[in-house]
Amino acid sequence: MNETRKFALETALRERPLVAILRGITPEEIDGVFDALVAAGFKLIEIPLNSPRAWESIAKIAKRCPDDVVIGAGTVLDPAYAERLAELDASLLITPNTDPEVIRAGVEQGLAPMIGCMTPSEALAAAKAGATALKLFPAARLGTGYFKDISAILPKGLPVLAVGGIDESNMSEWHAHGIAGFGFGSNLYKPGRKAEEVGEIAATLVEEWRRLTEVARHADHLEREADA
Repeated sequence: MNETRKFALETALRERPLVAILRGITPEEIDGVFDALVAAGFKLIEIPLNSPRAWESIAKIAKRCPDDVVIGAGTVLDPAYAERLAELDASLLITPNTDPEVIRAGVEQGLAPMIGCMTPSEALAAAKAGATALKLFPAARLGTGYFKDISAILPKGLPVLAVGGIDESNMSEWHAHGIAGFGFGSNLYKPGRKAEEVGEIAATLVEEWRRLTEVARHADHLEREADA
């Protein structure tokens, strides 16, 4: 990962850790949907490898990806794919599971492994292997109480994103429990959805994230004043 992309990733994870998951997208759709997401303010975009001709879609947007946006592949199950992503400057390596071999391959290629996990064992194994972030999946079914319980044993500073069943309606609850970010799948994009509609949904999600972070900043400011 070059320095420009590294800075973009660090900024996105710090300021707007929202991942657009474009499962099922085709190369014919990718340009319009990608442009709509970028215009709405998304900085992290994933194309799952079980989408039609996924590598073609990744290559298309990699050629014109803005410097402040980071793209990559999801549903990465084979360590060999890490080298291919690095060659395309597609830095996100996102998995649905915890496979240390895949994680280590991503680290060796200078990628950002965002690793799917559910149990404490999986989460700690992912962290040990070098994950950049964890993807708690399926988040909505597990619930915020489950996240609160396992977060006590996770490495401090390692971002955890909630993925699966997340939309505007439940972002607030997860944010209040300390989740670092979100991944949005079929509620944001599903095959056949027009780019304009994807952009409208994306803009709503970005605005909700901005609102939540502003509320949190205000609450933190009031708490510091009270302690002064």
